[in-house]
Amino acid sequence: PMGMLLRQLAYALVGLGAYAVFARMSPAGLRRLGPPALAVAAVSLLLVLVPGFGMEVNGSRRWISLGALGQVQPSELAKLALALWLAQAVAREPARLRTPRGAAPFMLVAAGLAGLVLIEPDLGTAVVIAGLALTMLFVAGVPGRALGAVVGAAAALAAIAVMSADYRRERFLAFLDPWSDPGGSGFQAVQAQVALGAGGLTGRGLGEGVQKAFYLPEAHTDMILATVGEELGLIGVVAVLAGFALFALAGYRIALGARDLHQQVLAAGLTTLVIAQAVVNVGAVVGVLPMKGMPLPFVSFGGSNLIVLLACTG
Repeated sequence: PMGMLLRQLAYALVGLGAYAVFARMSPAGLRRLGPPALAVAAVSLLLVLVPGFGMEVNGSRRWISLGALGQVQPSELAKLALALWLAQAVAREPARLRTPRGAAPFMLVAAGLAGLVLIEPDLGTAVVIAGLALTMLFVAGVPGRALGAVVGAAAALAAIAVMSADYRRERFLAFLDPWSDPGGSGFQAVQAQVALGAGGLTGRGLGEGVQKAFYLPEAHTDMILATVGEELGLIGVVAVLAGFALFALAGYRIALGARDLHQQVLAAGLTTLVIAQAVVNVGAVVGVLPMKGMPLPFVSFGGSNLIVLLACTG
């Protein structure tokens, strides 16, 4: 019965180790780490698509098995790798970023990683990677007009991706009106609302939730906030949101006080990476965004996400 808890504790210990390593690494060390990290991430994203290397779960090929050690999700590593590479790359030649042509190579690298993730398929993570890159390029000084054109093109591609796959289209239509099919495509969204409503102000009590046991799919991963809402109530949910607000405040203050462009871009990007995932997850749980299969940072069960985000925090 304690198996998942013990696994998550093991992941947390590894993540805290990564946190300690990155917190003590010099800015010069972070610069040197960028190119090899990007290369490893790109190769991993290619390997996960190869039968025999990648594990397929629920129609998606997102994991590489490590045997008894569990599995690793390359798309999680790609987020941190892109941030490390992009920060050192734009800091090395900041003058290039003043024109769309000069910024294009950086955008193409980010688009390539996002494209590999989209093939898995994982639209939510691809959107987060794109948002990370756009934030870092904006902080680095890329003209807003160029970024606006990229955002428009990305939005059009995302719309095509949504409508081209049956399950994505069903998720989107269920987001518009989940109660139109509460036993089918809208089931998860409806059960999340039921869980949040059942919790009231103070919740049923820790461990006393009913939805997670019989009704709510992915209650320990993507929909963990609904479980928090049922067991700890509105107070518990507000506490979680307040934690992310404080994280954002601290992260962006670090970025504003950074000594040089590299540190400023990296701090802003990594803070946005955590907060963007939180926004996507919370939005899906409360019904203001489509379901994306995005874990809630630091709260959802999952080793790769926890380890990478603790490394980002360091």
